Amino acid sequence: MRADGIPGFALTFAAPAKINLALHVVGQRTDGHHLLESLVTFADCGDRIGLTPADADRFTLSGRFAPVLPLSAEGKDGNLVLRARDLLRRELAPEGAAAGPVHLHLEKNLPIASGIGGGSADAAATLRGLMTLWGASLAPARLESLALALGADVPMCLDGRPLLAKGIGEEITPLPDLPSFAIVLVNPLVAVSTPVIFRTLVKKDNPPLGLPEGARSKAEWLTAIAAMRNDLEPPARALEPVIADVSAALNAAGATLVRMSGSGATCFGLFDGEESVAAAGEEISASHPEWYVQATRTAGKRG
Repeated sequence: MRADGIPGFALTFAAPAKINLALHVVGQRTDGHHLLESLVTFADCGDRIGLTPADADRFTLSGRFAPVLPLSAEGKDGNLVLRARDLLRRELAPEGAAAGPVHLHLEKNLPIASGIGGGSADAAATLRGLMTLWGASLAPARLESLALALGADVPMCLDGRPLLAKGIGEEITPLPDLPSFAIVLVNPLVAVSTPVIFRTLVKKDNPPLGLPEGARSKAEWLTAIAAMRNDLEPPARALEPVIADVSAALNAAGATLVRMSGSGATCFGLFDGEESVAAAGEEISASHPEWYVQATRTAGKRG
């Protein structure tokens, strides 16, 4: 995803949407955290973070979904951009690193609580941006620990490449051979609570995700992904039946594979190429102008 500069800011960092092509729930730890195996890629669309030095800390918002976001870091629902700033600053303080006041701007283009990692991607982009702005350096293990403290999805968003995530999201294996896909993202603008979905999940020791051995072609990967699952999709559909309507719209538009991402309610459809993905996006937008619809591509191997 390109991060063209936001006017008035020294730096702009992309916060691309995170797509769970498959998500298997394979267990649960004694502390309540669920053990996952997830095939993850990133879309060529998302939010953007602008950063510039300032006389005092400042935070501003823009974008379609900005009005519903908190402007404070306080509480369990505090803004992850600000929480990332504060946590990184505390981490750097004992080393005497310069971490001066900064104006942070979040251009919020992704729906809220939509299963495509918006807040986590914003936090990861903020960490990357502030490390650059402040000229700071942290050992990879410390930075990964910092990211995990902000949320289970933040380490994979910090990595930003196609990957396999295990554990609670912190065990990351890059997948350089995962292809790039033409994809349409559709969200009916119904927020879905991840904790509620996990509490609703009945079976928590499902079969693991098996990656295809030696898969190189897009067709081989599509066959393998079609055999995978999102174990959170059934409880999400029970909670929000409109998710079934989203899936039906993607199927009707000609998607070769349709699935919900993360805990929902965003669903994705994989398509054959640029023309078909653009046509599908236009068709669904025309039929459902009230939905969020984005035709794009995912990161990955081209060709």
